[in-house]
Amino acid sequence: MLRAALAAALVSVGAIVSVPIGPVPVTLQILVLAVIVLLLSPGEAFAATALYVALGAIGLPVFSGASGGVGVLLGPTGGFLLGFLAGAPAGAWVRRRVGLWLPGRPTLADVAGVCLLVAISYGLGWARLAAVTGMGATAAFGVGIAPFLLPDAVKVAGAIVVARAARRAGLGEPVEGAPAIPSA
Repeated sequence: MLRAALAAALVSVGAIVSVPIGPVPVTLQILVLAVIVLLLSPGEAFAATALYVALGAIGLPVFSGASGGVGVLLGPTGGFLLGFLAGAPAGAWVRRRVGLWLPGRPTLADVAGVCLLVAISYGLGWARLAAVTGMGATAAFGVGIAPFLLPDAVKVAGAIVVARAARRAGLGEPVEGAPAIPSA
């Protein structure tokens, strides 16, 4: 429970760094969520994101731009938040499964997990943005997804490096089939 609470706090901190570039701001949330996918179990990833979304829903200023409340979840960017809730545990689950199916391929497992996180987050966010604003799928993609593809790819790559270092330090769950980390 403590790991999930700490992870939820880190997602909140990632939301503080918010640069508005249209209806969807640039934040560090994807970076933090990718680390969650790579270090926590699916249950812990769900607990962390559920706690984060619940804290924001009750009005605590944990969403981007220090916002909070149910109105944010029902607004144009609410789909991204729900995408975090669905994507983090799904990504953590896929990461585990790929590690079991392809032992000795931890990088492939990590990439599969974070790609699913991003795909679900983008998919739900894109759909909600288009529906709430009425701008249509193409326009919503242009303002809600396209500007984030490269920055989020960089964040995800950084998360993989951070998670790998954290696992070497004994934090998080190792990928099945990865070489054992010697203890000191």
